[in-house]
Amino acid sequence: MGEAIGAMLASAAGIAIGPRPLIAAILMLATPRGRPNALALTAGRAAALGAIVAVVVTLGSGLDPDRDEPTWSAWLKLALGAVLLLLALRQWRDRPREGHVTAPPGWMRSVHRFTAGRSARLGAALAAASPKNVVLAVGGAASIAASPTSGAGRAVAAALMVLIASLCTLLPLAVHVMARDSAARTLGEWKAWAAAHHAAITTTVVAVLGTTYLGDALTVLA
Repeated sequence: MGEAIGAMLASAAGIAIGPRPLIAAILMLATPRGRPNALALTAGRAAALGAIVAVVVTLGSGLDPDRDEPTWSAWLKLALGAVLLLLALRQWRDRPREGHVTAPPGWMRSVHRFTAGRSARLGAALAAASPKNVVLAVGGAASIAASPTSGAGRAVAAALMVLIASLCTLLPLAVHVMARDSAARTLGEWKAWAAAHHAAITTTVVAVLGTTYLGDALTVLA
């Protein structure tokens, strides 16, 4: 099980470093229905990521079961690494220029009217409609499926991957519950920092993990 957990950690952390879900959770926590909506947001996001991970782990576990380093996983990582580098290039090219103000998405302006159901749908959309999250979820799940561990071990690793990937919405909720007096100031600082550095954060994470995927794939294929 240790191999499966170690193999997916970078991918899970890459998904967790997501400015938009973090901002969504913080905005929701500032509304009257903050905690239920933030929980629903987290649940919807976790469900979408969990579905992707479960499908890939289930399908991949039956491929090359007798090989310590299945080549299918390496070829997939090679393709995913190339996609991530292209995404990083596009993200950097489309970054907001100095002095240019980008209008926030519609959901940010109406988050105070959200219900739990709509919050859950937003969480799922922020996960499944993000190319970065989908690629990293597939890559991390492929690493779990290709690891030399039991089915139960893979299931635990998959669940842990979804949990780690959900930290960007779980941490604001934890701060809101545990640090009531200073929560608003702390979360406000997090939101401002994430909004200001969204492009740089995403570009760096995607480029680093894309390079990591390519390196891991070439090591196996060589």
